[in-house]
Amino acid sequence: MNELPPTARLTNLMLGAMTTAAISAIARLGVPDQLERGPKTPEELAKAVGAKPDLLRRLMRATEAVGVLAERADGTWEQTELSDVLRTNAPQTLRDLAIYWGDDWHARAINAMDRSVQTGENAVELIFGVAPFDYLKSDPEAGLNFNRAMTAFSTTEALPIASAYDFSRFGSLVEVAGGHGLFLATILERTPGLSATLLELPQTIADMGETPLAKFGERVGIVEGDMFSAVPAGADGYIMKRIIHDWSDEMAGKILSACRAGVNEGGRLLVVDAVVPDGPEFSPAKFLDVTMMIFSGGKERTESEFGKLFADNGWKLERIIPTASALCIVEGVPA
Repeated sequence: MNELPPTARLTNLMLGAMTTAAISAIARLGVPDQLERGPKTPEELAKAVGAKPDLLRRLMRATEAVGVLAERADGTWEQTELSDVLRTNAPQTLRDLAIYWGDDWHARAINAMDRSVQTGENAVELIFGVAPFDYLKSDPEAGLNFNRAMTAFSTTEALPIASAYDFSRFGSLVEVAGGHGLFLATILERTPGLSATLLELPQTIADMGETPLAKFGERVGIVEGDMFSAVPAGADGYIMKRIIHDWSDEMAGKILSACRAGVNEGGRLLVVDAVVPDGPEFSPAKFLDVTMMIFSGGKERTESEFGKLFADNGWKLERIIPTASALCIVEGVPA
């Protein structure tokens, strides 16, 4: 088969935006939820989700082309393994993440990428005049979608990351900025002899309610603090997931320096983030990096960039451990 000309290949790439929008629409409508108990006709689905049958079928046909939903020979539609994780009740649901990616404010910020690159300003601030987290506070629905999307990330990443590293080497572990503790709870579940501390901002702790950490009793403590100035001292390990990528080298360095000041002799630093490959090949990390560039002013880093960041703040990069997720464990030892 002859290779498509450049114009056709580029057109196909640009249609990626429509793929994201279509998947987001399927998630918002709740079509995968409706198929949880078995196949349905477009008419049955349309009645259940409040849509026009012919238009809904066209939307489903588009997502079928990328493996989301499938039409059977009898004209009914059924779940696929990809649409199954768009169910609300899926153990590792990505429905909220799909909805977040389709939010209007998020799409508008992405479309301001060129202006952000030209000015160096945050895309959300360029459009709405406020910092991203301030905008999310001003729009409760957007803020709720964002928080749910971040939880979705954690539910899909926690176990693969916790399974990729032997945490039994530690007697004590501090998770820096660990949210409501799902990731730390996953580590504790797999490491019976480990005690741990979760460091978070006062407002995050105040909003916690019942957390996944509650069942571990005295094995875990929750501490209020500012990760840029100090972390709980005297731990064998310090870990943070999707935190360092939010920040410039200067601000990230303050977090790493605080961990260096607190770590026990022979301890470890574990930064869980995407690692950008040096070559030209496709990598989700390269697009996550652009996302951080326009939303937070942070960055995804290459191995050499991690090495320099570690060295500048009292650590030596020991190794990078791949996981069965988009993230790696970047391990450091005191320099």
